[in-house]
Amino acid sequence: MSTGQRTGSIEVRHLRAFLAIADEGSVTRAATRLRVTQPVVSRTLAALERHLGVRLVDRSTHHLALTSEGVAFLDKAAAAVAAFDEALDPGRLRGWPLRLGHAWSAFGPYTTPLLRTWQQRHPETPLELLRIDDRTAGLTRGEVDAALLRGPVNTPGLVTEVLFTEVRVAAVAADGPLAARTSLSLADLTGGAVVLNTVSGATTLDLWPPDARPAATLTVANTDDWLTAIAAGRGCGVSGNSTAQMHPHAGVTYVPLDDAPPLPVLLARRDGPGHPALPRLAELAREIVARERPTRP
Repeated sequence: MSTGQRTGSIEVRHLRAFLAIADEGSVTRAATRLRVTQPVVSRTLAALERHLGVRLVDRSTHHLALTSEGVAFLDKAAAAVAAFDEALDPGRLRGWPLRLGHAWSAFGPYTTPLLRTWQQRHPETPLELLRIDDRTAGLTRGEVDAALLRGPVNTPGLVTEVLFTEVRVAAVAADGPLAARTSLSLADLTGGAVVLNTVSGATTLDLWPPDARPAATLTVANTDDWLTAIAAGRGCGVSGNSTAQMHPHAGVTYVPLDDAPPLPVLLARRDGPGHPALPRLAELAREIVARERPTRP
């Protein structure tokens, strides 16, 4: 008996089988996870590949791996399954929440005004702020309805709007020689290592001229590890000013950067139908920025 919703000749169970294989790296383990037999999983995957007209999984080695087409299809399959499960969750039939993702610093100084004003005006639609360590804060995987992102976002299938820009700051060890400076330049950071969050961060080596880049880099996967590495004196970092406000750390001092370009803060959503409250969220975000932005003397 079918356990999924049909889309042509393909059902949600086909996507679940593919996702299980991708996660487990094995048809046998995927079958155990799905509580079906191995031949059923193999036939389900083959049917999905025939429908798409591409090979999703490379079966030439003992440990299965996704093909390039499989990698490209992975986020789409995950988003489709997440949307299906969300639609059938009885706990969400009333007060359909609007999920707003971020990888770090959320909406900066506007975070609390946004959450409070939304609750006052739209109590029937809970606004859930979720931190997800991912370049699109879970947006492409269907884990959130919209996301607050920083820096350029070139992910296909997303629509973005710049809400404001923030100045960049250097993050240095609180007991290091740079912490006493009133301001720094990018060149001041090139003598040692620079800590880069390669999963969700907005800083890359392209921030420096090709002939004047840092002597070394240290890569981390989230803001917490980024702060820990800097506090330990393993390198310095570059981020937006909101990071200094939203992520204070006893071992880290934030110093203004004189010559770094501003960092755009974006509201992103998937291109296509989405949560019906998304236009209201975008409108309120613009209003909050216009209302709360400090005026220059």
